Amino acid sequence: MIILAPMTSLTGAADLLEQPPLAATNSVAVAELSPPKSRIWQNGVGSGFLPSAQDFTVEAGAAAGLACFGGQQTHDLALLSASYGHMLGGIKGGDHWYRGNFEGRLELFGGMQFHPDVDTDGWLIGLTPHLRYNFATGTRWIPFFDLGAGVTAMGIGPPDVSGTFEFNLQATTGVHWFLRDNLALTSEIRYIHFSCAGTHQPNLGINTVAFMFGVTWFFGK
Repeated sequence: MIILAPMTSLTGAADLLEQPPLAATNSVAVAELSPPKSRIWQNGVGSGFLPSAQDFTVEAGAAAGLACFGGQQTHDLALLSASYGHMLGGIKGGDHWYRGNFEGRLELFGGMQFHPDVDTDGWLIGLTPHLRYNFATGTRWIPFFDLGAGVTAMGIGPPDVSGTFEFNLQATTGVHWFLRDNLALTSEIRYIHFSCAGTHQPNLGINTVAFMFGVTWFFGK
């Protein structure tokens, strides 16, 4: 009996040493990583804008004058433009080729006439609301077209215009090329007509085709 007791103790100790270690457990759940939800695009760049998407554009360019539609001179202009836009609801057009978004825009522009040669009275400044349609192409190239009508103050005078207050009509086509999901290079070709709608004479009008280049920054709520 004296010999068996120590043997029993040694056997129990050996059994304890041979038992595998307890597996470590971690009750903290690991969060699944997912990309942040876009505040601009419906489903990635080029898929169509969200209704809350907005943008700000700065552009510069030159307008070549046209002696047409009654105008007697070719009025060449240097132009600067800043505009703000907001999408007018969700994507239109379903799965058709014309799928895209309507956008309301407000543009402030200004410039100088550099041909015909004039003095410092060749200035102009205008404010124009626009309605734009942006196509959803599924690529980084987003073409658009828009129409605008607004007011202009200018120092250009006869023979084609006669007063400081004139109206402006615009028709534009262009394209955004997205460098990243919220920044695009923007180029436009636009026809611009200036006249006073017969409120004073002469009212032959100024007609130009402008080539504009700039940068557009997109953001959302």
